[in-house]
Amino acid sequence: MNLDRMIAQIKQHPEYDKVGMILCHNGVVRGTSRDGRKVSGLRVAVDHEKLHRVIAVNKQKEGIVDIQVDIAENRNLNVGDDVMLLVVAGDIRENVIAVLRSTLEAVKTTVTRKTEYYI
Repeated sequence: MNLDRMIAQIKQHPEYDKVGMILCHNGVVRGTSRDGRKVSGLRVAVDHEKLHRVIAVNKQKEGIVDIQVDIAENRNLNVGDDVMLLVVAGDIRENVIAVLRSTLEAVKTTVTRKTEYYI
């Protein structure tokens, strides 16, 4: 997982001249679950077919030039480790922010399944 590499790839996009904003999300393993339990780590599974669909749908939205996603899947992650990098490039902030949010929500709710390990 390398955010710099992902941004560099976007900058090589043939339509990069249309980009006015690159917005990044870096999800990390929290030390507590949403319900407050102490977490020692987690593991993430990815449905790649659904991931490709989510990216394809969101790339078609107004003003979006490219979307890059990298998920640390099928490995045991510890508190503080990167879980997911999401980069959205597009024309103006209203479009880019909206697409980052919709892509992130779709990935979290339909693409990934996580198993948390508790202390």
